[in-house]
Amino acid sequence: MLQQLIRTNLQGAPRGIYAICSAHGLVLEAAMEQAKADGTPLLIEATANQVNQFGGYTGMRPADFYDYVMTLAAQIGLDNAGIILGGDHLGPVCWQTEPAADAMTKAIELVDAYVSAGFSKIHLDCSMPCADDTLPLADEIIAERAADLCRAAEEAAARHGKTGKVFYVIGTEVPPPGGAKEEITELEVTEPAHARHTIELHRSAFAQRNLEDAWARVIALVVQPGVEFDHTSVIDYQPRKATKLKALVQETDGIAFEAHSTDYQTQRNYNQLVRDHFAILKVGPQLTFALREALFALSYIEDELPTIPKKSALRTVCDQRMQAEPRYWQSFYEVAPDRQPLYRRYSYSDRIRYYWPDKDVNGAVDQLLDNLSSASIPLPLLSQFFPEEYRQVREGQLANDPRSLIKARIRQVTSTYANACWKQ
Repeated sequence: MLQQLIRTNLQGAPRGIYAICSAHGLVLEAAMEQAKADGTPLLIEATANQVNQFGGYTGMRPADFYDYVMTLAAQIGLDNAGIILGGDHLGPVCWQTEPAADAMTKAIELVDAYVSAGFSKIHLDCSMPCADDTLPLADEIIAERAADLCRAAEEAAARHGKTGKVFYVIGTEVPPPGGAKEEITELEVTEPAHARHTIELHRSAFAQRNLEDAWARVIALVVQPGVEFDHTSVIDYQPRKATKLKALVQETDGIAFEAHSTDYQTQRNYNQLVRDHFAILKVGPQLTFALREALFALSYIEDELPTIPKKSALRTVCDQRMQAEPRYWQSFYEVAPDRQPLYRRYSYSDRIRYYWPDKDVNGAVDQLLDNLSSASIPLPLLSQFFPEEYRQVREGQLANDPRSLIKARIRQVTSTYANACWKQ
């Protein structure tokens, strides 16, 4: 399915696929409802720091995440045959403070766990240096390590009867997992010569390990098309700057482009990215940003309802937990103290997404949803805090309940990607 989609895109048809990079249940449900309504496949990806053999920050191993996704799909009524699971930034990223030999041993175990669990799209990312590496890390070493991980993936596939069913993404010019830490004013588009060099180094490293068959299943190269976001601004796609890069697909032999950090682009930009052979569009923080918007909007509605005796105090609980456990945001929001509250709550980087699994935050969310499920949300408040969803409710297209409102807000994001990938 993936390989055919890539071929279609490279032949000039405006077709692509968007990757949902989130483990949040409401985000995944909304994405599944979008795919079910559109009748399209759905690509869901987990990152190495989110899901790994030690649990990651979600507490899930790859097999746990697989079961979690398939259980949700069954509840939504989405055929799991149309779900593609991917592993993002699979490499030594979680163990960079360790010597390369130790970090790569764990990275090999990581890739094995993903493929063994049923993930079929694997992003091989060895671009990050380890503790004893010489800097800058040579492109040749990056390619060799990626090939070592590919060999582990192929061996895992063979053990589980999945030979020939795992597809790969390569690329050294990747944005940092988790998003940018600093304000960005301009980005350099990947130079075609650098992209060509990356492909050739990986092709050679694969061949040295007798992985020619696996090389035929490399479907995409991660490149920088000139899109990114920081805390409060977005760098929009400018097609003219990527003219030389997009022409490179004429010589990549079946390899399209994968674009990371495409969050917050406009519909026109998404459409053009797909037409310019960025066939795989990754979205993550924008999904949980929409989730946070909806939850905060519901919390403001809750504040206005006198019939609710025990408020969830969600916004306060979130901020308290983020200040008590600052490790997920502090190094990203290096700003003056008086600006930190703004960034903690509203930054495009959406570091608050790491706190939704927190026991206290999750409890506040549950209480908020319980409070508003048992109390009717007045239409004027709906109009104030959910203007787009208000219109859908008034037209009988959407239920006026908190979970439906949250997923409708998230689907404002997924629908822009779906329009670009399937409906041009």
